[in-house]
Amino acid sequence: MASKLKNIYLYTRYERFWHWLQMALILILLITGFEVHDQITLLGYETAVAVHNFVGLTWLIAFAFFVFWVFTTGEWKQYVPTTKKMFEVIRYYSYGIFRGESHPVPKRKEAKHNPLQRLTYLSLAALLLPMQMITGFLYWGYNSWAAWGLSDLSLQLIAIVHMAGAFAILTFLIVHVYMTTTGHSLFAHIKAMITGWEAVDEQEPVEEWEKARERQAPVT
Repeated sequence: MASKLKNIYLYTRYERFWHWLQMALILILLITGFEVHDQITLLGYETAVAVHNFVGLTWLIAFAFFVFWVFTTGEWKQYVPTTKKMFEVIRYYSYGIFRGESHPVPKRKEAKHNPLQRLTYLSLAALLLPMQMITGFLYWGYNSWAAWGLSDLSLQLIAIVHMAGAFAILTFLIVHVYMTTTGHSLFAHIKAMITGWEAVDEQEPVEEWEKARERQAPVT
């Protein structure tokens, strides 16, 4: 039996702007980064370095604005991790989705991300992206390390960590693009990130653990 759907305004203008801006910045950084490491030839080494540095600093500033927006709007609640229904979500994506089953955690305005997404996005925003930005900034400011009191740092180690982070982000992008095809139609999720409106399963009663999260109080 097909799920009953309804359209809700899920993503604000800023969320959509930030999503596509970050996607563009990361793609440019990956392409220029691979050229700097002589894996591809497109812009030329010097131009690739200049573009990579400029876009990297732009990303750092834009990310700071995103963090400010998350905490001033209360959207940080969307990233609070939970294990509730985690295994149901994993089972759905590895098995249930191919049998036409309904998603175990339908999207709602107050809970846009399922438990697996929350954990993934929090790890990205709190760990992987900051690590990438910090190592990139250190790489960029190598000639100033002595003035900053960082002479004991290893440039090779910074470069390895930065490259490993780049491949981790690339892996996430590949999986993320695949996941955009798992909506009610092939391009439903992409369309939602353009218009802000998404067709979701009819609202189910909010569970007690969600009510507690929204009140910022622990579940008893």
